[in-house]
Amino acid sequence: MNKTSILTCALVGALSISACKAQKNADAVENKINYELLDLPKVNIKSFKKNANGAYVIFDGSSLEGWRGYGKDHIPNKWSLDNGTLKFSKAPSVSSPEGGDLIFAHDFKDFELEFEWKISEGGNSGVFFLAKEIKGQPIYISSPEFQLLDNERHPDAKMGVDNNRKSASLYDMIPAKPQNAKPAGEWNNSKIVVKKGKVSHYQNGVKVVEYELWSPAWTELLQASKFSKEKWPLAFELLNNVGGKSKSGVIGFQDHGDDVWLRNITVKVL
Repeated sequence: MNKTSILTCALVGALSISACKAQKNADAVENKINYELLDLPKVNIKSFKKNANGAYVIFDGSSLEGWRGYGKDHIPNKWSLDNGTLKFSKAPSVSSPEGGDLIFAHDFKDFELEFEWKISEGGNSGVFFLAKEIKGQPIYISSPEFQLLDNERHPDAKMGVDNNRKSASLYDMIPAKPQNAKPAGEWNNSKIVVKKGKVSHYQNGVKVVEYELWSPAWTELLQASKFSKEKWPLAFELLNNVGGKSKSGVIGFQDHGDDVWLRNITVKVL
């Protein structure tokens, strides 16, 4: 082969590689999932008092300081103080009821969240963490969910796989075992611990779920759930990278349309 032929082959090869790279870049741009993070006010956690265990008291039964609606700058009026509790009311006595999920406006990374809760008969709610506020999207698109449920009456208890939608479960992914939730109308003690990606759910003094974020096992859990890449591409992307670059996010409580009460909410920063 003469020099001209060699140069021609080299040029063709280089152009072919360049074309392949250009096509890959074009495909990446075409397949990119766009979303917008909201930039809303946050609070300084250090302005809140600590209890004897060194945890910040973010709800003491007397004030809603630090709380606001998800994606909002105010508290929706279906959430209110009720005899020392934080209550979501299905049908509050207000002229223009407004619902929506409620968040504590501070980004937490490694922490222990403790709270007490009780649910109405047939009720459903949930707790979110490491959540991001995404324009036009629900909170659960970017956050794991600790399920709060009346296991005896709500239909979700019989859905999902292996009871993974019952109380304290990682919703639609890992069932709480043992399932030790108290009946509707009775108070439960719960705790969520997040440390360097390792997450544990506790219910009434017992660890019932554990998993590791940002791991191959986490991706597999998502793929086997309603948040899979095929079923819900944006949710898969956000949850697979939960917490974003900072690996942090807000804590929230769900408006699922049913009465739920919460009290003694504290967060210990780890």
